[in-house]
Amino acid sequence: MVLSNVISLVRLLFVKDKELYVFIHGITGFYPSNIELYKLAMVHRSSPVKLADGHWANNERLEFLGDAVLDTVVADYLYSIFPDKREGFLTSTRAKIVQRESLNRIGTLLRIDAHVRASSHSTSHNSYICGNAVEALVGAIYLDQGYKRVRRFIIDRIVKQHFDLDSLVHNESNFKSRLIEWTQKYRVAIDYELVDTMNDESGNPIFKTAVMLGGIFAGDGTGYSKKESHQAASKQVLDKLDNDPVFKQQVLSTVETV
Repeated sequence: MVLSNVISLVRLLFVKDKELYVFIHGITGFYPSNIELYKLAMVHRSSPVKLADGHWANNERLEFLGDAVLDTVVADYLYSIFPDKREGFLTSTRAKIVQRESLNRIGTLLRIDAHVRASSHSTSHNSYICGNAVEALVGAIYLDQGYKRVRRFIIDRIVKQHFDLDSLVHNESNFKSRLIEWTQKYRVAIDYELVDTMNDESGNPIFKTAVMLGGIFAGDGTGYSKKESHQAASKQVLDKLDNDPVFKQQVLSTVETV
């Protein structure tokens, strides 16, 4: 192990992108095998790079992959450490960990913002660039190092270092998870439907999501990511359920009784 580290350090003296190599090692504990994946993970769509084959690229594909890997690893981990908890609890707790606000906070703590390539205009309008880069980084680690190592990174360097699960399970700030728990309690069908996409004055995408409860339109919300729009819509629906008893009864009447 010591010899391997020495060889890696010697190689590091003669490679490009030394700063990124050192940064990745510092937050993951290993040196990248394919540095190009990590370089791409730090490229926001507002400032794409031209690849060797002539195509322009950014980190959105890696972000998509990393999002799926995060969901899988966190679900597997929670399933193993909470053997007596039901699906609603596991879904709610996973949502609190992988939500964009949490990932953005982690990205800032890891100083990923210092390595992300993005236009200054976009950084002033999109507060989730760091969180998106965290997902892209997870995607890069998965492709570069495989599932076992990315799982270790997510559990040891993200979940255990940045979340207190005891307090997290009692935190009710995740409106979507609260709404899902409510629907599971009363056996109400719930659907999130993307109803519109638009751009703000700076060209940043805005998503609009509607919530259907038992086939009834319950509310909608917008955000700079689909997850953010889900949260906004869920908050609106929860407020409506709390303050409109006629609406609540209408929703409950959709539940089929056996």
